[in-house]
Amino acid sequence: MNRLFISAAMVGACLSLASAAAVESVPTADYFPAAPQAAPTVEPGAPAAVPQKRVAPQKLAAMPKPALSPKLVEPHLRILRSGIAAHQRVALTFDACMGQADERILSVLVSERIPATIFVTARWLKRNPQALSVFLANPDLFELENHGQNHIPAVDRPVSIYGIASAGSPEAVRQEVQGGADAMRAAGIAAPRWFRGSTAKYDLSSIAEIRAMGYRIAGYSLNGDGGSLLGAAVTEKRISSAKDGDVVISHINQPTHAAGEGVARAIVALKAKGTEFVRLQDVEDTGDDRTTE
Repeated sequence: MNRLFISAAMVGACLSLASAAAVESVPTADYFPAAPQAAPTVEPGAPAAVPQKRVAPQKLAAMPKPALSPKLVEPHLRILRSGIAAHQRVALTFDACMGQADERILSVLVSERIPATIFVTARWLKRNPQALSVFLANPDLFELENHGQNHIPAVDRPVSIYGIASAGSPEAVRQEVQGGADAMRAAGIAAPRWFRGSTAKYDLSSIAEIRAMGYRIAGYSLNGDGGSLLGAAVTEKRISSAKDGDVVISHINQPTHAAGEGVARAIVALKAKGTEFVRLQDVEDTGDDRTTE
């Protein structure tokens, strides 16, 4: 009896072990593929779903990345101060981009004997021989400098600034600068020493390129006329507030804009205050972004 019981117990134990082993050897649910899902119901007339394509990581890495816009700077320029409260020193600079000469400004500069620095483009020189003759006839008043060949922003990577396409390459920047200088010499103007590009914005690499050509780059410290887009009263107020050491930028090529009237009035107002007007060539200066070092 005991022998039969022991044998039965041993058989039961073996069966239990076999069952347990069988259970442990059963694959887990992760082994089996997911059960197929029923296809979504598509309404009659609905567009078919577009299958999404997967791109291999190595292909993603090799795909060209969109070009980043260059970091632009708008350099500042200041001149050596007089240090005398009643005799502040200011440099008036004017851009002659395109268009016609603004006689309202030019006549005041001449009649009041106000020195100024004029940045001219090749395009402006072609259209304004009479104004150029006035500049050349008054060498004690006017310093003529380079504003470029075609009024293209001197940035050596493609970018749009105020809706104007930049030069876009180092070669194009050099052509813009050199073309402006060539036109000046052809017009009987002395070789320029300063350059100011269209929009007065640059990237650091184009600044280095222009400096390597031997130019100082003219920034400013006071925007007088907002690109000749401000009204007469606002322009007059801005320029009349010039402080000792300021370099003022305005425009002398928009005779139909109200800003020109404000520029002319401000010049007279500054003179009445005892302001000393100087050209860039007549005074020490300090520019940031390595524009004058």
